[in-house]
Amino acid sequence: MSEIKPVVAILGGTGGLGTGLARRWAEAGYQIIIGSRSQDKAEEAAADLRTLMQARGAGQVQVLAMDNVAAAKAADIAALTVPFAHHASTLLSVKEALQGKILIDVTVPLVPPKVARVQLPAEGSAGQIAQNLLGEGVNVVSAFQNVAAVHLQDGQGLECDVLVCGDNKEARAAVIELVEAAGLRGFHAGSIANAAAVEAMTSLLIFINKQYKCHAGIKLTGLDR
Repeated sequence: MSEIKPVVAILGGTGGLGTGLARRWAEAGYQIIIGSRSQDKAEEAAADLRTLMQARGAGQVQVLAMDNVAAAKAADIAALTVPFAHHASTLLSVKEALQGKILIDVTVPLVPPKVARVQLPAEGSAGQIAQNLLGEGVNVVSAFQNVAAVHLQDGQGLECDVLVCGDNKEARAAVIELVEAAGLRGFHAGSIANAAAVEAMTSLLIFINKQYKCHAGIKLTGLDR
């Protein structure tokens, strides 16, 4: 008997990072819900995903479109892929719907226009803000901040690692399963407090990408795996 996979909602999932994760998880056989503040935008992104998966020969994919609150209610695990400017307001709108669940926070606290300069919030990280706002009833896990959306979109293998931070080890393990389903390597990286280091690294990568005209990520060395 095949293992039943969790239903994954991507809140604010119509942008490059959200649709990239949706493509990877849909191809791995997960039921995906694309959430948005706008039902129309969610429907459009879901239709695009179905068309792309058909073109890639992935067959029938399970993808639904809902507003963010409905998506959070229907999901087993949710991923938040909104800009930092909409981070707190989106979290507050779905707070009740996420109780008892895992939230993967992909947000990076970038402060335009100087996005290549580390500018962390007073709380330490977007992940910590999410945990503070949602409370102990939600297991917030910070991940995917150092992966370029263009790599998630292209459907190819990735030479990139994902550092996974969260206060609950079992929740981190569940997210690492999703990291690996997306074709990357995932690693336990400690408590949600450590998300500050991972989020800060994104600004460094933005600088490197501009300097060397690339889409760099991170890769851990010295590991036997």
